[in-house]
Amino acid sequence: MGVSLIGGQSRCPHCGLPQDRAVTLEHDWVLLEPDMRPLAHTVPAEHRWIELSDGRVTVYGVCPPDQFQRCRVEHRLACPEQPLPDLWRWLTALREENARQATRHDAPTPPSPPEAWPDTG
Repeated sequence: MGVSLIGGQSRCPHCGLPQDRAVTLEHDWVLLEPDMRPLAHTVPAEHRWIELSDGRVTVYGVCPPDQFQRCRVEHRLACPEQPLPDLWRWLTALREENARQATRHDAPTPPSPPEAWPDTG
């Protein structure tokens, strides 16, 4: 008995927006952002879903992809009610360090020393 390749749409339980259900090569389901097909080179390799001729989708990790190749992205990446995953670990680390630096930068500065030091004798 084969798996139906007809996906359809459902509503995201987090934000309520529609999402496309698509079957993968492994016969699992993935929820994709509807009506969005960005150029593949603008999406990190492990997040590019390519539609195959039989209706299934697969992650497309070829680097660099053809400059005109289009792909799909998972709805969870576009969902306003879900946290954005760590797409680039080094960028997340940089953002965390920048946040720490900004906090240190906003910290009150110690008072300036007086013009003349008191005679402590």
